[in-house]
Amino acid sequence: MRTVCEILKDSKNIAVYGLSDKPGRISRDIALFLKRKGFNVVGVNPLAKSNEVDGITIYGSLKDVPFEIDIVDVFRRSEAIPEIIDDVMAIRPKVLWLQSGIRNDQAVAPVIELGIDTIQDKCIMVEYNSCL
Repeated sequence: MRTVCEILKDSKNIAVYGLSDKPGRISRDIALFLKRKGFNVVGVNPLAKSNEVDGITIYGSLKDVPFEIDIVDVFRRSEAIPEIIDDVMAIRPKVLWLQSGIRNDQAVAPVIELGIDTIQDKCIMVEYNSCL
């Protein structure tokens, strides 16, 4: 597996799964941080009441994103990870990234078997800042 710094350096398109349309949510703060750093960021949230937040387009499903995704950055509870695995495997991003506090080894096993780099329980913003 590539290092986190290599992954971030080589990535352009990031889908923030669980992006909230509510102000003050960490998923929204991190999506905006990534956008400011030059990444092409989209949100994925089947329950979002809006199709856009802070200039970031929100899709209802990973499969709805009309371009290749380098990183799927997930903001969901650990026990909810199995619900997104089929879509992750269908779109085959280069990386599945589970944010700080999110880990589900059993759910991500098939993703890893497909050769998709998988990072668990790490904050993408903290890791980005440590790569500078």
